Formats: sequence, C-alpha cells, structure tokens
Amino acid sequence: MIAIGGVIGAGLFVGSGATIQAAGPAAFLTYAVTGVLIVMVMRMLGEMAVANPSTGSFADYSRRALGDWAGFSVGWLYWYFWVIVVGFEAVAGGKLIQDWLPRAPLWLVALLLMLAMTAANLFSVRSYGEFEYWFASVKVAAIVAFLIAGTCYVFGLWPNKDMDFSNLTKTGFMPHGPGAIFSAIVIVIFSMVGAEIATIAAAESKDPAKAISQATNSVIYRVAIFFVGSIFLIAVIVPWDSPELGTSPYVTAFKTMGVPAADHIMRFVVLTAVLSCLNSAMYTASRMLFVLAGRGEAPRSWLKVNTRGVPVQAILASSFIGFVCVILAYFFEHTVFLFLLNSSGAVILFVYLMITISQFILRRRTPDEKLIVKMWGYPFLTILTAIGIVAILVAMGFQDGTRTQLWASLLSWGVILVLFAVLRLTKRGQPQPEEPATR
Repeated sequence: MIAIGGVIGAGLFVGSGATIQAAGPAAFLTYAVTGVLIVMVMRMLGEMAVANPSTGSFADYSRRALGDWAGFSVGWLYWYFWVIVVGFEAVAGGKLIQDWLPRAPLWLVALLLMLAMTAANLFSVRSYGEFEYWFASVKVAAIVAFLIAGTCYVFGLWPNKDMDFSNLTKTGFMPHGPGAIFSAIVIVIFSMVGAEIATIAAAESKDPAKAISQATNSVIYRVAIFFVGSIFLIAVIVPWDSPELGTSPYVTAFKTMGVPAADHIMRFVVLTAVLSCLNSAMYTASRMLFVLAGRGEAPRSWLKVNTRGVPVQAILASSFIGFVCVILAYFFEHTVFLFLLNSSGAVILFVYLMITISQFILRRRTPDEKLIVKMWGYPFLTILTAIGIVAILVAMGFQDGTRTQLWASLLSWGVILVLFAVLRLTKRGQPQPEEPATR
C-alpha cells in the first residue's frame, strides 16, 4: 500500500487544478510525460536497490558511484527537503482542521499533528507502515471511487446524463499551444515526489529484494491510472477554464456530477494525504540522518537504535527541526519560512539527477547475477532521463514562479558542499567510522 498510495499527495487533489488551467484539456499528457520520467528514475533506483538493499539507498549509491561528496550531498539534500516538508505539511494539516474547528490555534493543531506522527515513528517501523497503509487506503479508495463515478458520468451511464466529451475540444485541446504541456511539467513533477520512499522502507522489510521489485514495478500502473486517468476524467467533466478548478478540481468534478457533501468528503481525503506525507517525511528524514551518522557525517548519537530497531534520536532531531519550521511559518510565513520552502524547491530534482548518474556508473560495476531488476534500454534511456531532468531545471530558471526556487536550492547545495569540505578538513587523519547496518 505504501508503494500504491505513497505517491498520491495533496498536490494531486489540490494542485492539479493549476496544471489543467495552464495546459488546458491536454493536461493529462503533462502528467503522462512526467510520469514516464518518474518511472524511469524509479526503475533505475529499483535496479540499484535490489542489487544492494540499503536504508539510505540514494546516498549510498551516489557515494559508491561518485565519491563521498556525492553521498554527503544527496543525504543532506534529501533530509533537508523532507524536514521542510514536515513543517509545511503540519501547517497545511492544521489549516484543513481549522475549517472544522475555526477557534483552534493553528500552531497548536500543527504541533499535535506532529506529535502524533512522531509517536507513530518512534514506536516501531511497523507502526509507521501501519499508519501509512491506512492513509494510502483512504487515498486509493477516493481515487478509485472518482475513477468509477467519473467514467460512468462521461460515458452516459450516470442518471440524466448523456455521453459527452465536448470539454476536451470546446475551446481547443491545447488552448495555450503544445509548449504549455511541457512547461507545466515543472508544476506536476513535485506532485509525484515520494515514490522513492518505498525503496527506503523496503530495505527494512523481511524480503527487501522482492519488496523493492514490486514497488518499482507498480509505479507504472499508479501513474497511468491514478494520475493520467483521473486528470483525463476531470478535463472531460469540468471546462478547463472554470475558476473553481483553482480550489480543488476533484471537489469541482464531484459537484458537477451532483455528489452531495463533496467538499467535506474531499477535505477529509486531502487531510489524509497531508498526514500521509507528514508521516512519510518524518520516517524518511530520520533514516537519512541515521545513514549520515553511520558515515560520520552527522552526530554519532543519531546512529543509536532502541530494542525495536528504531533510530530514536534521529527521529527526534528531525521532529525538532520540523517544529521549528512550524514556528517560523506561524511568525515569519512570508519571509524566513518562504525562503526555506524556496531553498528546498528544486532539491528533489538534484537528488533524482544524482540517482540517474549513479545508476549509469554502477550498472557497469554490478555483476550480472545481482541485476535481478534491470533498467530498460540502458544506457540510452538513462541518458535521456538525465537530459529530461536537466531540461526541467533549466525551465525552472526561465519561469518567474520557479526561478527563485532554483537559485535558492542551488544555494542550499552550495552550503552543503562547503560543509563537506570543512568536515573533510577537520577529520583528516582521523579513523573512519564503521559502515552502518543496511537493515
């Protein structure tokens, strides 16, 4: 269920409206192209993860392929991205709950949400998985219900409704031109982030190779059905230029179909998606700290685990930084917190780029008997994927809404590289730490 529902976040339920308005009815093609890119990255990651299961997979593979600087960069960049997400999702969840409880202080609600997810992660990795299973179940159930109802609606199997696909072409299939399909990828790709978490969690399962293989293979169906399929239905049901799409396209579609209490139902689903992301962000950030501590690139105390194998101090450290972000969001939402969000905006693309480069290099070093899962069309599709990621980064630099994110994220990477150089100078001549356990 983590593999199936983990990639479905609030970005799909809420942010997809902006994509439809930007690309028109052809927005589902934007999701298809972006989905192919994510599938390629996941396949490459799956190849490396099955051959060498590791809790800190991305950082470990980058380290083996490119050296310590790459492992240090990927580990801290990925941690930084998700620890900012912890604070952001806690605030987003608090705002959703305020719709039902308007008198509840935002900071208090956000704190309670963080405490709940921290407790779930502290108890055991099984409790994290259990929470994520139910969160994913709600999200998947909502999407499946929409797919069934939407399909019946557009094919005329709905009460008092005839088959109608006119919204696809009424004002043009690509009203802003073919270029809008590709320019909108910059928005869409961030709504698909999180698919790779399944490979981290699988490393702590009973059969890592099998779990990772299943997770990476299932991403194809997830993207095709949940993203491309549902966006196509929305484009058929609701006119692409409807102002109501900006709030929540799924609520708008349900209302168009005449489903009662659609706004309350979808608010609950979005809250579930937010909590799912918060839960996963806490888990992922703590595991990255655990791996970095094992390499001597973070305080060694974060390497300690309790009797249930949980890195308690790494979780608490990530939770503390997340709560600091909540405080900053409350007092300095449009200054400090906005800068933190911008400075992590393109970080995940840097990580994906490092994954592609690492797979390109490690494939040549891996014995054939370990290549149970193989990247398709190697090396051509690997190179093409890397070019696609670079193209998205370049596009971010040319778009007003994302240019600041790109430069602030590059600044973050620069700071991390400086810290790596300082760490290397201070540790020169000292004995190297032992490798941490992969499970």
